[in-house]
Amino acid sequence: MDLFNEHGFNPRGDLGQNFLIDINIIEFIVEEAELTADDVVLEVGAGTGGMTTFMGVAAGHVVSVEYDNNMYGLAKAQTANFDNITLMNMDALKNKNQLAPEVIAEVQKQLDAKPGRKLKLVANLPYNIATPIISNLVATELPWARMVATIQLELAERMVSGPGTSKYGALAAWLQAQGKVKLIKRMPPTIFWPRPKVDSAVVKITPQPEKREKIVDRAFYHDFVRRAFQHRRKHLRSVVCGMYRKQTPKATIDACFVAEGLIPETRAEELEVAQLVSLSNSLKNAILPPE
Repeated sequence: MDLFNEHGFNPRGDLGQNFLIDINIIEFIVEEAELTADDVVLEVGAGTGGMTTFMGVAAGHVVSVEYDNNMYGLAKAQTANFDNITLMNMDALKNKNQLAPEVIAEVQKQLDAKPGRKLKLVANLPYNIATPIISNLVATELPWARMVATIQLELAERMVSGPGTSKYGALAAWLQAQGKVKLIKRMPPTIFWPRPKVDSAVVKITPQPEKREKIVDRAFYHDFVRRAFQHRRKHLRSVVCGMYRKQTPKATIDACFVAEGLIPETRAEELEVAQLVSLSNSLKNAILPPE
């Protein structure tokens, strides 16, 4: 707060700026990331650069993205003595469905700098971009090895939710189909400045290649679960028929449901992630068979 007063800055609510002021939590996040000299870290939301410098000590390289010009200036000064920190003053997202190409290119450049490097997302994510940052990073082909991030508690609960619960949806189905998602710490508003109106959490996501490899077409699966859960309480067979009415007849959809052992009255919110993946694969192969 003193730093902000000194420069005459105020946190921007429109950017979801809530700064971690508990050093113990910052250390906890960095420890959970288990950083080594072989790691390239992607941090979105550098803030004043406090956690950035912690990671710069342990990681091979840190690519930190900060949208706000004022925060970028503070972080630039804080990290000036580190030659393994690249600070980017830009939006980390091209749009809600894609990371900025410049960010991906810089991360890839640092991964290619030394053999055997792997990527980790470690960040106090601004609340308003947490979902697209995590979801879109999973969608890339970047070799991410871990994600440790602070997000809203409600969002963390959605990520770890399962069938039959109110928070289970497309995000859980997308992430859990490709990795292990754990809520590792709940946090009160008091450890942030300014204090948010909601509780927060630290989530840790680790990739599970054996799961990911079972998805025939990840883009198709992503679109499938997103649209299926838009009508989570409707019968899934009816929803799917509407989704692909221009590509295939209802008889093909019915055949896929039979092959998967699903009754027409099944709802998306009732299916395990593995069942959603399997149904997506059947639909993809029936609607757009391999050439």
